[in-house]
Amino acid sequence: MTSLAAFAACSISSFAEDAPPQTASAQAAPASAIHRTILKRIDVPGSLYEVVYVLVEVAADSIVPRHTHPGSVMGYLLEGDYTVLLDGQPPRSLHNGEVFEIPPGVVHEEHSGNKPAKILAVFTVEKGKPLTSPAP
Repeated sequence: MTSLAAFAACSISSFAEDAPPQTASAQAAPASAIHRTILKRIDVPGSLYEVVYVLVEVAADSIVPRHTHPGSVMGYLLEGDYTVLLDGQPPRSLHNGEVFEIPPGVVHEEHSGNKPAKILAVFTVEKGKPLTSPAP
């Protein structure tokens, strides 16, 4: 569990360093505003990939700064309101029970609404790669 905690701390702290300009209603999330819990890792048989189930919790009125994922991500919004901003696409506002997809390598940021957001994220990634990397 220690290595998972270290991974989460590194990912979160790197987001704080690469924060976009702040807006009036939301600000870049400090490390304590984003909490990721890896629920399960499952190897994809006969491949170099794994599926990783992650519970992501984001404090109210926070911005998850620009970042990428090395594989595809499917998200299911369990609680709250959430906006996903993929580069080159209009913002997508989500509400409880909605699903979204983040394609591999696409730079994006995310914003929580006026209540905390809780997301079940399913990553399909190459084994050994970080789930999240900061982007300029």
